[in-house]
Amino acid sequence: MESLKELYRVGPGPSSTHTLGVQRACRYYKERYRQYVDFIVELYGSLGLTGHGHMTDAIIQQVFGPEHVVIKFYRESYLEANTMVFHTVKDGALGNEMIIFSTGGGAIAVKDQPPLADPNVYPDDHMTAILELCHQHHWSLSDYAFNYDHSLKTYLSVILQRMLEMIKNGLGQSGELPGDLHLTKVAKRLYGQATSCDDPAERQRLLITAYAYAAMEENACGHNVVTAPTLGSCGVVSAMVMHHYENGMARERLVNGLAIAGLFGDIVKSRATIAGAQGGCQAEIGTACAMASAMNAYLLGLSNKLISYAAEIGMEHNLGLTCDPVGGYVQIPCIERNGLAALRSVDAAIYAKHLGTLRDNRVSFDMIVDTMSYTGSKLARELRETSLGGLAKVLPVGDQGGQDED
Repeated sequence: MESLKELYRVGPGPSSTHTLGVQRACRYYKERYRQYVDFIVELYGSLGLTGHGHMTDAIIQQVFGPEHVVIKFYRESYLEANTMVFHTVKDGALGNEMIIFSTGGGAIAVKDQPPLADPNVYPDDHMTAILELCHQHHWSLSDYAFNYDHSLKTYLSVILQRMLEMIKNGLGQSGELPGDLHLTKVAKRLYGQATSCDDPAERQRLLITAYAYAAMEENACGHNVVTAPTLGSCGVVSAMVMHHYENGMARERLVNGLAIAGLFGDIVKSRATIAGAQGGCQAEIGTACAMASAMNAYLLGLSNKLISYAAEIGMEHNLGLTCDPVGGYVQIPCIERNGLAALRSVDAAIYAKHLGTLRDNRVSFDMIVDTMSYTGSKLARELRETSLGGLAKVLPVGDQGGQDED
């Protein structure tokens, strides 16, 4: 599997596939053909259908310059869900065609070229094998992560700080989110309600929700946030990081927790998908919930086996979750969904702690990853980040893509 540095990234919201991945693709192509001035970018599949709401056109113009790029939105499907076709333009003639896929979490793949990242940092892509190796060497799951990626601890320390900063920034904001939905930012006021709540249990749950909202509202505004594993699910793990940090958890323990969470996200990324356009929101929120569940279980002091059980619970009960962003914006149902997934990750860890002492779990994390991948392949195209069905159909808002091209 790839390094966890390829899973946790910092970049502009609101979507890791539609903004961060597109930004990386545009920079890659522009650097490759830096002697050219003018360009055409064609967007297919989910990029073509929801690119405007996801600020894809804005990020492309930012890289190339609005006066030097023509963006074409195509609503028809393509071989891959998030496909970009780049061309240089000189004297009216197109040249140097390159096809780049935005594969999820800000990652990109160039057609007919080797992977851009080393896929062999970790020798295993099954949790069963990782658990067995940890058992043999008496390792924790974080030991496994750090033993194969020696600079990871320093990197995750930076990621931890960025997560805390993005939530603190979000908690200080008011006003309206960008776009035609005209949603009011509520994280700041929700935090105020939480701090004045008399019931300690309810207060903690409201605080976690406020943290998730803060991260996602920053994401919806196009600010720099952290993929975990995607930008559309950036509020889940980060909310739990903030929760534990505010309750006095040591930074070193939190860094270990991020490493453990990352292993579970990396397995999903390697063997299935973390892209909503390919697997539905179960691939994004389900994976984020599994990651946060694993981190919570570790911070409860559970064994490697029970940590894996918690992650399996977090994923299993998000199976079938559709990706149907209203208007193509990462707002409805995305923001609320992050808050609920963070709370579910708390429950998953508690379940693993107690149910795991009563009987062995019959469903492994590897099994649930395979199930999620299969389920995602069966979801209708309308329910995979195209805004053609589900909530996006019930609550249509404005133009969801760009001008149709025949």
